[in-house]
Amino acid sequence: MDARHLPVLLAESLAWLDPARGGLFVDATLGLGGHAEALLEAAPAACLLGVDRDSEALELAGARLARFGARVELAQGDFRDLERLVGASRRAAGVLADLGVSSLQLDRAERGFSFQREGPLDMRMARSGRTAAELVNRSTEAELTEIFRQYGEEPEARRVARAIVREREERPIETTRVLAEIVRRAKRSPRGEARIDPATRVFQALRIAVNEELDAVSEMLDQAVRMLDTDGRLVVISYHSLEDRIVKNRMRDLARGQVDPVTGRTLSETRVLDVLTRKPVRPTPAEIDANPRSRSARLRAARRL
Repeated sequence: MDARHLPVLLAESLAWLDPARGGLFVDATLGLGGHAEALLEAAPAACLLGVDRDSEALELAGARLARFGARVELAQGDFRDLERLVGASRRAAGVLADLGVSSLQLDRAERGFSFQREGPLDMRMARSGRTAAELVNRSTEAELTEIFRQYGEEPEARRVARAIVREREERPIETTRVLAEIVRRAKRSPRGEARIDPATRVFQALRIAVNEELDAVSEMLDQAVRMLDTDGRLVVISYHSLEDRIVKNRMRDLARGQVDPVTGRTLSETRVLDVLTRKPVRPTPAEIDANPRSRSARLRAARRL
């Protein structure tokens, strides 16, 4: 199989989800269905609800999973709508969320996610709402600086934003290649990041802003925990420090319990999670060699109390 289509941290995900217990498992970011297929193969007593914003991904994953028949349900929607999509009356034995951009999106030039391919500046996962081109061409220099700094942790955010504003005065910035070249010209010589394209952080920041990804992660985590049955498992795979920080901190807070506003004492009886991974699980060197896109992945897992 093409390395670009390999599910990331697959064995580790299955180990923490423990699908042999049976029941309903929710893949909140179905993509092309790699994790879902392996889960259903490993656990004949399990069924799966696959959720994705992208209708094309759902169609392709549906074809891949068709052999499992009634054990599979598909639903189109944002993972911040998990509770509605799953239904109030059902409880899940496990929830998996792989927060990476799917290979379907990265490898299609017309989706505009990759600076390595010429395409329109789109970056929308659901094909609705504002595009990256609209963001780049209509935001002020200060707004672009904040986007690049907050979502991309770009050290030269202001310098890049200024270059973009200056360039768009001559003509609109409409393609991935044009934007990538503007960023590369604007940035100083990289220090310690020779392996990272200078446009990487800016493209990451725009993708996060277009899809409102960080807000969605927080909402998804809370909904996933509420729908988990006792001993249900939550597994989240993130790909950059901003996402991983949200996952780590929210799992930690739910594992500690609420704080009494009067006494300041942590109420242990309000704990709802047991964090299973004290440190994030990372891909092995062998997996990174086989699938370079896995190199930045971090997996965290928790159990519902």
